[in-house]
Amino acid sequence: MTLPDLPDTTALIVIDMQQGFTDPSWGDPADLDGCRAHVRELVDAFESAGRPVVVVRHDSDKPTSPLRRNAAGNAFFDEIAAIDPAVLVTKSVNSAFLGSPDLGAWLRERGLDTIVLCGIQTNMCVETTARMGGNLGYRVVVALDATTTFPLAGAGEAADAETLIRITAVNLAGGGFAEVTTTAETIAACTRGQHS
Repeated sequence: MTLPDLPDTTALIVIDMQQGFTDPSWGDPADLDGCRAHVRELVDAFESAGRPVVVVRHDSDKPTSPLRRNAAGNAFFDEIAAIDPAVLVTKSVNSAFLGSPDLGAWLRERGLDTIVLCGIQTNMCVETTARMGGNLGYRVVVALDATTTFPLAGAGEAADAETLIRITAVNLAGGGFAEVTTTAETIAACTRGQHS
């Protein structure tokens, strides 16, 4: 199914593309290199279209986290560090809507009602931001191949990264929180939707 056009009131939200996610403690990611390449493609497409790119950084409060403030892993990957974002949002929880500055207020002030999400982790900060965005009334699009995550265990169960990505897709699309699509479809919809 083709993704409907993305209007000029669309912002790209790049979530937690940080070097700390290369730390072996996370386990094996699902195609981190592919995620990074797709995120860069989305950034290039949005910048070329003159659409805002929001960059989100996770500043962990946990003293042993690779993403903690002032740790080397808190830094962005090089391709993200080179971006001049419309705004940088910092957070210490899963949702980009609970960071600083207030993402919702920033979007509303600019009349932006559609958000495209990409980044790390699919089933954590990306999914939480998508769910909250849907609840707040935004049209939410997730470019699933521009996200990645890591294996997870809990409640006596375990799942690999690929399974968690598929589950997030089902949760978001099946639950009506977001349109789940690909980088290529998102870029095509962005191009078609210019000045719509």
